[in-house]
Amino acid sequence: MSSLVPIHFQAFDVDAMAQAEGRVVIIIPSDGKMSPAARRANRLTKGAVARLVESEKFGKSKSGDVISLAWPAGMAAEALDVLVLPRRPEHDEARKAGAALAKLAGSKDILVMAGNQVHVEHLAMGIALRSYDFDAHKTKESDGAGAVTIGHSKHEEAKAAFAPLYAIADGVRMTRDLTNEPANVLTTTEFADRLAEMKDLGLEVEVLEEDKLAELGMRTLLCVGQGSDSPSKVVVMHWKGGDKGDAPLALVGKGVVFDTGGISLKPAGGMEDMTMDMGGAGVVAGTMRALAKRKANANVVGLVGLVENMPSGNATRPGDVVTSMKGDTVEVINTDAEGRLVLCDVMWYAQERFEPVGMIDLATLTGAVIIGLGHENAGVFSNNDTFCDAFLKSAKAEDEGAWRMPLGAGYDKLLKSRIADMKNVGGRPAGSITAAQFLQRFVKEETPWIHLDIAGVASVTTETSYAPKGATGWGVRALSRFVQDNFETAEE
Repeated sequence: MSSLVPIHFQAFDVDAMAQAEGRVVIIIPSDGKMSPAARRANRLTKGAVARLVESEKFGKSKSGDVISLAWPAGMAAEALDVLVLPRRPEHDEARKAGAALAKLAGSKDILVMAGNQVHVEHLAMGIALRSYDFDAHKTKESDGAGAVTIGHSKHEEAKAAFAPLYAIADGVRMTRDLTNEPANVLTTTEFADRLAEMKDLGLEVEVLEEDKLAELGMRTLLCVGQGSDSPSKVVVMHWKGGDKGDAPLALVGKGVVFDTGGISLKPAGGMEDMTMDMGGAGVVAGTMRALAKRKANANVVGLVGLVENMPSGNATRPGDVVTSMKGDTVEVINTDAEGRLVLCDVMWYAQERFEPVGMIDLATLTGAVIIGLGHENAGVFSNNDTFCDAFLKSAKAEDEGAWRMPLGAGYDKLLKSRIADMKNVGGRPAGSITAAQFLQRFVKEETPWIHLDIAGVASVTTETSYAPKGATGWGVRALSRFVQDNFETAEE
């Protein structure tokens, strides 16, 4: 497991700059107006900062750029980093600037001379997000990220404003760790054990084993995992931070810890990436961690279906018919369309047991959504415009790409089966839409519902603004914001 970079706030003191080691950061807006920290740095470096501000390079810089002066004269630091940023940046502007600093710093300590900079907590959030590194399985010990100190004129206020953001960053970290883990480490049992540890944060955590799932009638979920030696499980995480008795928001995640495709075996090339097929469950887990750590004033229940999809003599075959917890029968045309079989039972269980005010499921469900949206946006499907618009607003506010996709009766017809109530696939056309149509059949009419297909955004092969390549943690920030803006009650 990784750990968050330590970030400390202290009183702003320009005298701390001269002897600080590692990297020292000063902030200058694009108009070149120098703050007290910049003026002190300019004196220490015998006018180097002023010459930089007057240079063509600074004139061509844009917000969020970092210009480094290596081994500055008059300072103990290895580098003086000049961050170009307005004093009142937008939240995402400040976060991206912080991420740029973290990427540049690597394992070095950072002293940020923030002065009276507005939204410094979001600058710190960017540093926390981008400082992530997953090195749990490397034998050579990593240097890790250095400590971060932020000097601010109102450091106690800044520290308080940063605390809930740091909690969210820890949820993102957990999601990334889970999604990056290899399948021989993150078995269904290990996954459930890690979630059970969050009882220490105040979450109520319940693990439903295979005998209980069979008793409940979760046959579609169980049919996915029956070819594996790893037992299938459902984990329920309940945060009761809102008014007692109020119905919760339900978050449901697909947790296929490894997906071979089952009997409908995937091609060998790239199959190693299927360790991330539990990404939806990872986001649910990270979100629940974030809500608990920031003590959200809301009732939220997170449910994840944990299975492994393997071929064996006991595996589900193409052509088999299974009965869901709802009672509908499903003809399994393709065992590699397994995520929807996991989700449909957990979604039905969530509605039957908790009668939620709304339900959001997350899954690395289809390759088709990547063809449609690439790696910039998750696919968003919903039966309720108000519910969906509120989520899209939250995702936009958190700079997490999300794009609404259509649903409709014409797509639903593609799921018609000759021998059962439905097929689990509708053919190649509109693959991500027919998958969503399948799930919608397990949503009660009175339940506002969103399906998030995160196959293109859960794990990427190139770095993003906030993460190195690999797991991104997409969704934790958006969902936490969604809960905050729409479901939290005021503290008494």
